[in-house]
Amino acid sequence: MQANINYTITFPEAQAHYADIEMSISNLQHAHLLLKMPVWTPGSYLVREYAKNVEGFSAAADNKSLSFKKIRKNCWQIDTEGSSEIKVKYKIYGNEISVRTNLINTNHAFISSAGFFMYPDGMLNAPSSIHIIPYTGWATVSTSLDTVDNNPFTLYSPDYDTLFDSPIEVGTQEVFSFTAAGVKHEIAMQGGGNYDKERLVTDITKIIEHETAVFGENPNKRYVFIVHNYAKGGGGLEHLSSTVLGATRDAYTDEKGYQSFLTLVSHEYFHLWNVKRLRPIALGPFDYENENYTTELWIAEGFTSYYEDLILRHADIIDTDNYLTVLANDINLVENQPGRKVLTVTGASFDAWIKAYRPDENYINTAISYYNKGCLIAMLLNLEIINNSEAKYSLDDVMRYMYNEYYKKQNRGYTDTEFKQGLENFAGNLDDIYNKYVYGLDELDYNHYLSYAGYKLTDLLAETNEPSLGIVTKTVNDKIVVSNVLRDGAAWLGGLNTDDELTTIDEAPITDIATALIGKQPGDEVTISFNRDGLPYTLQLTLQRNTQVKYKIDTLDNPNASQLLVRNKWLGL
Repeated sequence: MQANINYTITFPEAQAHYADIEMSISNLQHAHLLLKMPVWTPGSYLVREYAKNVEGFSAAADNKSLSFKKIRKNCWQIDTEGSSEIKVKYKIYGNEISVRTNLINTNHAFISSAGFFMYPDGMLNAPSSIHIIPYTGWATVSTSLDTVDNNPFTLYSPDYDTLFDSPIEVGTQEVFSFTAAGVKHEIAMQGGGNYDKERLVTDITKIIEHETAVFGENPNKRYVFIVHNYAKGGGGLEHLSSTVLGATRDAYTDEKGYQSFLTLVSHEYFHLWNVKRLRPIALGPFDYENENYTTELWIAEGFTSYYEDLILRHADIIDTDNYLTVLANDINLVENQPGRKVLTVTGASFDAWIKAYRPDENYINTAISYYNKGCLIAMLLNLEIINNSEAKYSLDDVMRYMYNEYYKKQNRGYTDTEFKQGLENFAGNLDDIYNKYVYGLDELDYNHYLSYAGYKLTDLLAETNEPSLGIVTKTVNDKIVVSNVLRDGAAWLGGLNTDDELTTIDEAPITDIATALIGKQPGDEVTISFNRDGLPYTLQLTLQRNTQVKYKIDTLDNPNASQLLVRNKWLGL
């Protein structure tokens, strides 16, 4: 007999960022019951130790307290004393602004389910119901979970994978609905904003319908956008039938800010297929207590990053020049990071748990983003497929094939080898690309692939001879402080450190680095004075040429018919 699991949520101390949870479990047949809290949430590859926010744990049966003990950081063992029904109570503290953590105050509650609901060990397949008793003035619930008896404050989840993938927003958010690709969509706007609802619906509909066309179907009946608007916000997290987005409330009327928001929408919605359904084999079924390692985040996130802007181009939300500028910026990000020569894109995927979400001052020298580099490899693969097939196929065909084969037909994730084989069905042999760029550290040959579409890269800084210390700085209390030292640069070789407070160069006070280096040349020796841990020091450094690049994508002179064919297919012209 399956256990019945019910949660009741109240907010008696919302002003102090607390929620109270009562968990009722019946039909038990266990002498001891283990209750666990996930340590991470799918889509955000970092152990966040959600159990740290649990307080006041207690258990009872027939109004009698049951003994329990905490046996692991996220696990409570309850002696049921033979009871078939028990009640567990605990509090959750939530006061962190992000798309992956609980946030509770008198304005609203954002419930990030993996960090909120405990689950009985061995019962991840069990259904549950959630009853929400709202704080004073809260009238609206936004979530992709189904309601019970049309009561918006009573929800149902068929299993814990669904529950942990279904965030819940409770408050006074504005909600507006529309239909796109035959699916009902809701946008829940919390925190206000200068958004134009009609414009948002028009543009988001375009995104939805173009992304649906890539895969050939939209697997949802209903989809929910939960948008948190702040004075300055960003970030997003994908879910099975919803997403949570952070946004800047007054940026919707700024074209750059509006495009940035639509890019975020495009990215997270594309995950509806890529990651949530078409996924690396390691990403589901999930182990909620440990890291779930994969070397394919460069596909799961990188390909999604590639499509986020390409979809805006295909939907005519941005023009070709705008798209090529965005793409060039991605190239600049990768090519200006020394870590591209140290860590492969598969290695970056595997190390997401220890690097991507915990970048330190040396991250720039030791790692690369699987988002950015994965995006650029996707571009090369797309151009290779379009060119080799004389514009008959594109990366779209690969994504559709993989979705149908592994999600729909085999109902499982793919391996690295299987994804490569899927690509090769349309691109031909890809050993060279994989060995050089996926498993290896070769520099990406952008011009080779861009030339297929009649384009080339131009480095706007190629002819400059600017001197460089090889550092990144920040201003702290009007002081110039080193935040990063670039590998093999002047500061790296000379011994300047992060957190050093720069005071003079050749005895001249420093107000900013660029001004301090006026009149100097690569090869010049300079004397740097600085404070380290409150003590004064001096170093002699030899300036190097600034090797930073600033690319733009230009059209080749007189592109031929074949190049124009590839260009039109690639850019949706």
